[in-house]
Amino acid sequence: MAVSAGLAAAVIPLTSAQAASATGELRADQVGYANHDTKIAYLMTSAAVSGETYRVLDAHGRTVAKGKVGKVSRGSWNAAYPDVYPVDFSRVTRSGSYRIVMSGPVKASSGRITVESGAALYGTLVADGVNFYQNQRDGAQQVKGALNRKPSHLDDARATVYQLPHFDANSDNGDIIKDKALTKIGGPVDVSGGWFDAGDYLKFTFTTAYADDLLFASARSLGRQAPASLTAEARFGSDWLNKMWNPATKTLYLQVGIGSGDAKGTFFGDHDLWRLPQKDDTDNAPADRYAAKNRPVFEAAAPGAKISPAIAGRVTAAFALAAQADAAAGRTAAARAELADATSLYVQADTHPKGDLVSAAPSSYYPESIWHDAMELGASEIVLAEQSLHRPRADYRPYLVQAATWAKDYLVGDSGKDTLNLYDVSALAHADLATAIRRAGNPSGLAVSRADLVGDLKAQVAKAAKASSADIFRAGGNATDFDVDSHTFGFISTEALYRQVSGDRSYQAFAGEQRDWLLGGNAWGTSFMVGAGTTFPDCTASQIPNLSGSLNGRAPLDVGAVVNGPNSTDFFSDGLGDLQDGTRKCEHDSFTAFTGHGSEYVDDVRSWQTSEEALDMTGSAILAGALQASVR
Repeated sequence: MAVSAGLAAAVIPLTSAQAASATGELRADQVGYANHDTKIAYLMTSAAVSGETYRVLDAHGRTVAKGKVGKVSRGSWNAAYPDVYPVDFSRVTRSGSYRIVMSGPVKASSGRITVESGAALYGTLVADGVNFYQNQRDGAQQVKGALNRKPSHLDDARATVYQLPHFDANSDNGDIIKDKALTKIGGPVDVSGGWFDAGDYLKFTFTTAYADDLLFASARSLGRQAPASLTAEARFGSDWLNKMWNPATKTLYLQVGIGSGDAKGTFFGDHDLWRLPQKDDTDNAPADRYAAKNRPVFEAAAPGAKISPAIAGRVTAAFALAAQADAAAGRTAAARAELADATSLYVQADTHPKGDLVSAAPSSYYPESIWHDAMELGASEIVLAEQSLHRPRADYRPYLVQAATWAKDYLVGDSGKDTLNLYDVSALAHADLATAIRRAGNPSGLAVSRADLVGDLKAQVAKAAKASSADIFRAGGNATDFDVDSHTFGFISTEALYRQVSGDRSYQAFAGEQRDWLLGGNAWGTSFMVGAGTTFPDCTASQIPNLSGSLNGRAPLDVGAVVNGPNSTDFFSDGLGDLQDGTRKCEHDSFTAFTGHGSEYVDDVRSWQTSEEALDMTGSAILAGALQASVR
């Protein structure tokens, strides 16, 4: 994000009339700050100010800190807020509840600000994020929760396998099916359970595997401090992935369901309906035959054929991480079974892929362009699983060699293009490979060294930190592109992974700044995680929270859900469109007053651009919380 005015912008003195009419907004991390964090709030003003002061009040209204706000603005956000001033209250270190009150030309105050231990602060992100995953469950094993979840899509237990349909690449999302009907090629198969991918009811192996990798890695990082709900949810994910992989026939199923139907409306897809998921079990409408009760299953490749490495690597990692968890818990037989699943899938990966990488149907839903990172992650987790089971070095040496080779290929061809998120798992892969190498006694002859891996982790953090230093609100991500929240939580995770393997604390403050931006210290003054802070997404583009609760009452919150976050104003040029049939109106469009730097945020049930929840985005928050809570 470019700063439209330099960070050293000159202060133009106000006339007395201007000073009297200046208004402002105070932005701060609404969830809280760790005791010894650098603590910065931001005062957005309608005109340049000087002589502004602040006081920090404790829960009893007593002043515990005070100071002057600097005269130098960090830059202009938009025409309504041409100046933004940092308010540094880092001297407040004692745990407690506080409030910041501004005095001077601008009268503004913050909501409650909590100061607490890092473990407590980040532990909230983990617990709330797991709650979202529980709310995303499909099948019979439900956690009722505040959203009153009920069993759904029970017919997935005997689903039909269909040939991948032909999609019209020229349709709006490239997901309109050209075929008049789907072609049955197999089944029945049991693909019940799993998680809904986002605000819809599709289930993707690609995104589920990534999410499960993050949950298992989070539980592993927290160790005995991991909440039981986290380990249970990670296991719920791997149980479904085990249904999607058949080692006997060497078949990996790609997904359950289709997004859209055919061009003539002969049949519909999931995105054509707005309903609670349990309604599908009794939907016998002919046009809904593939969208509701009898959802199709597709293969990632023909039985026995090589499988796209981007998805094979992620699922392999999930199985191997499950094996590590089993081994740590003393469930040796289960660990061996999970490891066998991991190795059987790993060897089926197509490591000389041609054409588009397979991630979803259509691929436009999740267009993946790199794969060495996924294979590095899969091989690294196999090594760590073998080591957890105390296997001899000769058994895991081949996987260690291959993991290092994939890492080298990533460093040569892919490094610098992306950072930790659904499409790039290199940060987690690098850190775990570095651990595997250390546990193996730092053997020679590998394609990369631990120093190479640590160096790339540092480069990823350093690049984001440089962008952060130039941004008005210290954002390291690009708020004019999709998945900025996922990337930003990824920065927090990568900093912890880098610190873990290097001992370097140089970027610890940067990680805190990214958390602050995500949880309220941004231009919009909102947290991007439902239920976190005082202002948060309340009208997410998701069916279950939208339709839960009474029509005239407030719907319960989908606590823990992370939304996409701000996005380019270009994506809103045609408006939000009409409400889909069955959707309850919900909008908080006042955030558009804070549109700036080409970035817009809208809290509206129609705003898939900024307000849709998803597994990958919330998983990134869980991992960030777990790693930061546990790293030293």
